[in-house]
Amino acid sequence: GTVFVWGGNINSQRDDAPTSAGFVAIACGGLHSVALRNDGTVVTWGDTEEDQRDDTPTSAGFVAIACGSYNSVGLRNDGTVVTWGHSSDGQGCDFCRLRRDRVRPLSQRGFAP
Repeated sequence: GTVFVWGGNINSQRDDAPTSAGFVAIACGGLHSVALRNDGTVVTWGDTEEDQRDDTPTSAGFVAIACGSYNSVGLRNDGTVVTWGHSSDGQGCDFCRLRRDRVRPLSQRGFAP
């Protein structure tokens, strides 16, 4: 399907939205959104002040997506979960005090798939 957006645009929530077709799911965070394409890749748009879009995975293989206020989560077809975005409260890393963490499967952080 095609993504349609409306509402506020102070943080590019509308301007940066994808205009192509081929999407199968969408999730909205505080001021950012993520969409899943039918080829298993993800696209993010909107605010990035809190690192919401930083380190968005570029590989395929995703089957589901979700958003927190400032972070995103993807489920890959091999059962691994990948997180990216803001991590001040551990959303994307183990006891992380940094605002950004590299994208890596939770299984590499001590969680079993």
